[in-house]
Amino acid sequence: MPTDAEIIDALRPVEDPELHRSIVDLGMVKGAVVHGGKAEIAIALTTPGCPLKNEINSRVRAAVGALDGVDEVEVVFGAMSKEELAGLRQQLNGDPAATAGSQPAHGHAEGRAIPFSQPGSNTRVLLIASGKGGVGKSSVSTNLAVALAARGKSVALVDADVWGFSIPRMLGIGQQPQVIDSMLVPPEAHGVRCISMGFFAEEDQAVIWRGPMLHKALEQFLTDVFWDDPDYLLIDLPPGTGDISISIAQFLPRAEVFVVTTPQPAAQRVAQRAAAMADKVNLQVRGVIENMSWFTGDDGTRYEIFGAGGGRELAEKLEVPLVGQVPLLPELREGSDTGHPIAAVAPESEAGRAFAAIAEAVDVELAPKRRYSAGLNLIDS
Repeated sequence: MPTDAEIIDALRPVEDPELHRSIVDLGMVKGAVVHGGKAEIAIALTTPGCPLKNEINSRVRAAVGALDGVDEVEVVFGAMSKEELAGLRQQLNGDPAATAGSQPAHGHAEGRAIPFSQPGSNTRVLLIASGKGGVGKSSVSTNLAVALAARGKSVALVDADVWGFSIPRMLGIGQQPQVIDSMLVPPEAHGVRCISMGFFAEEDQAVIWRGPMLHKALEQFLTDVFWDDPDYLLIDLPPGTGDISISIAQFLPRAEVFVVTTPQPAAQRVAQRAAAMADKVNLQVRGVIENMSWFTGDDGTRYEIFGAGGGRELAEKLEVPLVGQVPLLPELREGSDTGHPIAAVAPESEAGRAFAAIAEAVDVELAPKRRYSAGLNLIDS
């Protein structure tokens, strides 16, 4: 019969599905005893109505049930106290008051450090921008995030299009973020963690905010969410060159910009303004992604419905690579509407392969070259 300590050791590999940490290290295991072949495990959830309670239950039963001498496993659930949640929040995301200051600065929000802008951060921040709406920027953001996750990367996605939020629907996320002592735990789908205004407003609700409120919302998206040091943070910017883009540039001065356009010259000229904005705020444009490049008919013929050459022309003007061209497919549009991104459900489709190629280019060909400064500090270039 296993000892209580052996049961705890068996539970160490069991992770909380949302926090991706051992339930033992998180302090969720409150007791473990064995009597006559029956193991009784007490688990404290971070919230009484945890939507993944059944998954935790299944993982605990599997881990303990595999031990010799255990014939039955009973899991008793409770909830963490307010004090325990405060300690857990500090363990995961630090003390929100520790770095508070009075004056905003580059890489800071109201004096609070943005983790992704700090010198030790290994997260690549990709800003997906466009000059105008209607070019499929959010669809590109969603599918690129999914394609990067398919490469084994840890990926987070911020829907910064406060007025036209759509990322939760595109990812098929229906549950709200979990709240742990004012820290938000972003829900996940297809390997992508996401935060959006869509979690806090109805789809038919108008968000009528001025610059300071937008600035504060973005601050919270970056500092009050448990992102857990992802490999990539993608930010789906609103179209144009307004307050949100300016705030993001202030918060994330090392971010890389990818401009989405469609093939027609008129769209390309408007997209050029997004690149000009990036230059004004000292952000580097790394590439152009052309969406709706062509439609392939049943006979295999490509029809360039929106013209041709706009993406390549813009890339040449900006002296950056044309990272990829995404064809127009009904399945791509349908997947965005139903929460089944084509990069996840049909990776071998023409559009799925296009997003996989773009993800590979971003991850490999456009990866920053890492070198050391004279002070032996790791820097990107």
